[in-house]
Amino acid sequence: MSIKTGTIAILSRNGRLVNESSMRPFPRRSGVILHPTSLPGPYGIGDLGDGAYRFVDFLAAAGQTYWQVLPLSPTGYADSPYQGISAFAGNPLMINPDRLIADGHLTSADLVDRPAFSDDRVDFGAVIGWKFALLNRAFARFQATPSTNRARFEQFCDEQAAWLDEAALFMALKQAHGMRAWTEWPLALAARDPDALALARAELADVVEAHKYFQWLFFTQWQELRHYANRRGIRIIGDVPIFVALDSADVWANPHLFCLDANLRPTVVSGVPPDYFSETGQLWGHPLYRWDVMAADGYRWWIDRFRASFTLVDVVRIDHFRGFYNYWEIPAGETTAINGRWVDGPRADLFMAVTAALGEVAIIAEDLGDFTPESRAGLDALMAQFGFPGMRILQFAFNRREGDRFFPHNYPRACVVYTGTHDNDTLAGWFTNSSTDAERRDALRYLCGSADDIVWAFIRTAWMSVADTAMTTVQDLLGLGSEARMNLPGTLGSHNWTWRVPSGALDRHRARRLRDLTEIYQRLP
Repeated sequence: MSIKTGTIAILSRNGRLVNESSMRPFPRRSGVILHPTSLPGPYGIGDLGDGAYRFVDFLAAAGQTYWQVLPLSPTGYADSPYQGISAFAGNPLMINPDRLIADGHLTSADLVDRPAFSDDRVDFGAVIGWKFALLNRAFARFQATPSTNRARFEQFCDEQAAWLDEAALFMALKQAHGMRAWTEWPLALAARDPDALALARAELADVVEAHKYFQWLFFTQWQELRHYANRRGIRIIGDVPIFVALDSADVWANPHLFCLDANLRPTVVSGVPPDYFSETGQLWGHPLYRWDVMAADGYRWWIDRFRASFTLVDVVRIDHFRGFYNYWEIPAGETTAINGRWVDGPRADLFMAVTAALGEVAIIAEDLGDFTPESRAGLDALMAQFGFPGMRILQFAFNRREGDRFFPHNYPRACVVYTGTHDNDTLAGWFTNSSTDAERRDALRYLCGSADDIVWAFIRTAWMSVADTAMTTVQDLLGLGSEARMNLPGTLGSHNWTWRVPSGALDRHRARRLRDLTEIYQRLP
């Protein structure tokens, strides 16, 4: 399927944006950020049901081209989508029960015990308990009832075996060990002793099969939604974090690809150095890659990861893309990020291997952060070599420490401008709570707006900019304050990742207003 715009075609089957002439690979378009878990619906968490299809319809009515989501992985630590249990798997919490009933996996009687969930916030503890009990009920019926679905399930398992077998076993083993991290399992299992793994596969065969079944349900529902979106002219922008969590199937199944010691503990971990945001830097704690080992086998794991991502989405945003150029390496055991060092990443070698295997891929590079002039120039050259646009955050234009690159009059065309992201305060929250008097004054002067309509002044300025792609958030379309913020970096708690769209809030009035701006500034498909 393709959507023609002049001489440019956007090919959605494999996620590549193909340039049919000498024009830019990203046409002038716009879109909205909303993670599926934030969608409205009756089951405690946004899912892939009617709420998702109505959101696609809203985007189409508003003249948008892109729906950007956060990572779709099963969540682990603190329910963060950026601490996924598997880089290849989907989150079963997004499976919609109504569609399971329609497809014969459940009956309406299976939903009579649905708790009275909040419509405003995701209570992950309550949702996880109820949703997995429901999914296990569906799996028991699937096992007990002959069905033509069995052949489709087995085909899915065969096609995805390269990652699915290990991920399903990993999740079954976590379940068997009280959800403890794999580094706390018996040594034979943590170290992947072949006999121990064979025994675990036999003893946990039904649980492993259940997790494969959950993945099949997720992938089936997601692909149906994605195809609906593509038919309506909407492309999905996915999110690939550069690093993966230590407690993940990815590290457990591939310890040789990560900087681990003989006891399977990280020797060095991820983070960023001290800057004006933090005197001690940020200690993220992901295990770092052994890039020499990855290079030796042609970066096969990364090629597989990108290939899997482009089966789910049309465009990929890489979080912390800078780490491919150089990354901050912190000795394990440090309590802050102060005592680290810059280490060269794989740079062009990795993406030469990726494009050789997959062709021209549609990637957005998250290139924010502090840089020396040399590293900024090097990263820009890497992105330009492969045609990867970078990011601009419009909020940052009025933070005088950030420099002039965030002012729209300095944007290159090959970039994506965001009014804000999941890590920023909402525009209304920023203007009311997070900004200084000087920043508010500068914003009003630059945007030619008023305090009463500052949010739409931001959106208008992003849409009128020369950036090929302009993005905003649902929270900003609704003009919501800091209470609707998706994440406050460096903090833990129920204020993160739990926000949900009020039912009916995305109405025709907002669709018309956004479409009007999109038409004025020539971003309509």
